[in-house]
Amino acid sequence: MTQLEFSIEIKASKEKVWDILWEDESYRKWTASFIPGSYYTGELKEGNDVRFLSPGEHGLFAMVEKVIPFQSMHFIHFGLVLDGVSQHKTFEEGAIEYYDLYESDFGTELTVTIKTDEEYITYFNNSFPRALNAVKELAEA
Repeated sequence: MTQLEFSIEIKASKEKVWDILWEDESYRKWTASFIPGSYYTGELKEGNDVRFLSPGEHGLFAMVEKVIPFQSMHFIHFGLVLDGVSQHKTFEEGAIEYYDLYESDFGTELTVTIKTDEEYITYFNNSFPRALNAVKELAEA
């Protein structure tokens, strides 16, 4: 697994950025940078299972590892979802996706840390900067 980190400064409060990240309507907008029509199912509470899906019910299944409102949302990914069916533990242990918000002189710093397989590095290096720019645009509007 390879760890990647992406950060962006946003001229908005942590509360505003948090809402953009996790409210359904805005989540669908910024995650279109990965796959248009992306959405999640499940409650974003510690210990809960969630699914990150695209149209056709393909995507990932994960567990919410940690939630500190307006500060941190951490996920552990377990595997793929194909045609709406979770494929049992198809990822190596340690596949993570962490969203952390920090107050800054500028407003809010959003940092995303992921651990992923080598085959996805180029995809994430291209997609995450676009996604974070979309979060910034939505939060600063």
